[in-house]
Order: sequence, then structure tokens, then C-alpha cells
Amino acid sequence: MKDSASSSFKPWAQRMARTRVIAVVTVDHPDLAERLAESLLEGGVDLMELTLRTPSALDCLRRIRTRFPELGLGAGTLLTPDQIYQAQDAGAGFGVAPGLNPRVVDAARTAGLPFAPGVFTPSDIELALDLDCPILKYFPAATHGGTAHFRTVVAPYLHRGLQFIPLGGLNPENAGAFLAERGVLALGGSWIASAERIRAGDWNGIRDAAKAVRHQVHCLEDGTPR
Repeated sequence: MKDSASSSFKPWAQRMARTRVIAVVTVDHPDLAERLAESLLEGGVDLMELTLRTPSALDCLRRIRTRFPELGLGAGTLLTPDQIYQAQDAGAGFGVAPGLNPRVVDAARTAGLPFAPGVFTPSDIELALDLDCPILKYFPAATHGGTAHFRTVVAPYLHRGLQFIPLGGLNPENAGAFLAERGVLALGGSWIASAERIRAGDWNGIRDAAKAVRHQVHCLEDGTPR
């Protein structure tokens, strides 16, 4: 079971390691979802976590999957086993949750959906290890201690090969610091395409925010000043 759980996430982990940023979005209407996906791709961000927080979220997933197959598409805020299957049927290639619910983890494993549950404490991480979750969402990342807290909490577990996706309170000012932390696979960036920007149709602003964070990633990898 452990090998299959890790191997199911491997292609996504490789893709996340290349892009380093996942746009985390909440969308009210499928038409907005299409324009959003287009803007993110234009800005160089080809990974999206679409949260199941609106009545049209599943329709948005279906529309994006059909129109933009090149976009790496995941579903977030998966809080129940049923949502695992709904998201997968709608076209999600991976799933994410803010917390760690063993029932949801089991449903994801049964469905074969790569899944990253949320953790924040050592106890959370140890439960995730017991459940064989190789990729973990670290939430909330920046509201309680920032990178110093993250570094301290995850240090005892990095030798186990765990990788983390910090999310929550991140912005252009602290993104680079989290990206530089050992154990960080990619960031979850909700500032790139905020709900307000999406509702306002600020597609240029979303494209520019995506370009800016990709520039941060490029500078970090090259060791050049941001």
C-alpha cells in the first residue's frame, strides 16, 4: 500500500517540483473559470487547485478539464469521501484538504486520487505518516510563526521523505522565503487569482501576478536577486 500511495502521487510531485506554484482559486461561474485558466497559463502557472466552496465548483472543474487539458487541475477543500469521487468524476487529477480526515484519505486511496491532506502540528504529521501520505498541505502557513515555525515543525520528519505544500497567508512578500525552505515542494498561492480579482474579471492582473511569482521561482533557482 505504501508503494502504491507514493507512486500515485509521483507524476504530480514531479510537475509541482517544476512549476513550484499552485494557484488556489474559488470560482463562482464556469465562464469565469475558463478565462481564469487562460490567464494563469499565459502567466506561466500551469497548476491549479479549484476549491469546492461554491455550488458551481464541479461544473468549473469540468469546463476547465475540457477546454484546457494542458492545465494541471486539482480540487481543494475536499472534506468528505463523497467529494473525493465527485471531484475525480469532474476531472480533478489530484485532491487537497485543509485538514487530515482519515475517512477522506481512505476514500482518495480507494479512488486512486493523489491526495494531500492538511497538517500543522507534529501530531498531524505523524498521523499522515501512519496513513502513508507522502505529500502534505501545510496550513495555515504564514499566520502562526511563518517559516520559522514551519522549519521547526517539519525538521524531525524530513528524513522520511515527506514534502509539503504551504498555503494560507502567503503573498508576494513571503512567497520566496517559503519556496527556499527545505521540504517545500510547491506553494499554494491564493493571492495570484483572488476571488475578488476573478469576479472583477481582472484577467490582466491575474496574468501579471502569475508572471511575477514565476519570476520569483526563476530567480530562486538561478540564485539571482529578486
